[in-house]
Amino acid sequence: MSEKSFNRREMMGYASVFGSAFLASQGSFPQSAQAAESNSLRVSPSKKYDMKKSINLWALPYPKQMSLKECFELCADAGFEGIEVNFDLEGDLSPESSENDIIAIGKMARQLGLKISGVCSFLFWPYAFTHEDPAKRAKGVELAGKMIRAARLLETDNLLVVPGSVYAPWLPDEPPVPHDVALRRASEAVKSLIPQAAKQGVYLNIENIFANGFLHSPQEMNQFVDSFKSDHVRVHFDTGNIMQYHFPEHWIPLLGKRTKNIHLKEYSKKTHEFNLDAFRLLLDGTTNWPAVLDALDKVGYRGYLTFEYFNPFPHWPEAIVYQTSDAMDRMLGRK
Repeated sequence: MSEKSFNRREMMGYASVFGSAFLASQGSFPQSAQAAESNSLRVSPSKKYDMKKSINLWALPYPKQMSLKECFELCADAGFEGIEVNFDLEGDLSPESSENDIIAIGKMARQLGLKISGVCSFLFWPYAFTHEDPAKRAKGVELAGKMIRAARLLETDNLLVVPGSVYAPWLPDEPPVPHDVALRRASEAVKSLIPQAAKQGVYLNIENIFANGFLHSPQEMNQFVDSFKSDHVRVHFDTGNIMQYHFPEHWIPLLGKRTKNIHLKEYSKKTHEFNLDAFRLLLDGTTNWPAVLDALDKVGYRGYLTFEYFNPFPHWPEAIVYQTSDAMDRMLGRK
């Protein structure tokens, strides 16, 4: 296709849909534009970062298609150093698990060369600290206590804590909670857990959440975390959760040393939507990863970078694990 067959307006229209890189590869962009695009796509040597690779189990088809052991074996073979496990109401890691059961999970991971990078849970939503139902709030605190115990038995000091919400769009039947009430309830819940967390040597890492109307700026997060005056209340920073309106490289310097653990979630600002399906595989979005990694490096972060993804492939699910490991190797300057 000759470049003369397009006028400037047509070229801009096609570029907005297909991307200038694709059009250039088809010989459909002027030579000057192709040259500029080529220069921007050149691979440059990566800076090396002293951080550790981890992946959350939600990226794998567990437990429907794979056992916990099979997941651990796959992640170890792919080159991950850590794995984040999820606490549920039933299953391998749940309130029904015995102390020995939980210890065995951590031991199995270590025997394969993995460490448990943290404990995560979806249960912070149905049993939110900020819920209008006091029985559900109490259940949430009770479950968080069991998660603290599980973290200790797994030999990780990281527990991701969702502080609550003003409103969660994926729970449309739940009434919204006023900001001041949400703050009071979340503060009371976290404060009640600090003695147990400190005794067990576990950190309550408060996660920034998308679309929950609560703690939506780094300043608010800092004020919330600092209000407890406890080293055992820190931040679990999720890069993708603030990408609809913010930029993770702007949050990281302001959070500073408060950040104890990290979720790497990819997001594209081109999607103009925000739900669990909007998150993408690493490097297939608009996150400025060099800026994010530099920001983490500058605040002295040396912990785990955990890939979180909610849509495991229905076929050849191992592809996500190997692809993510390879992407992280490149991001960390290992390749």
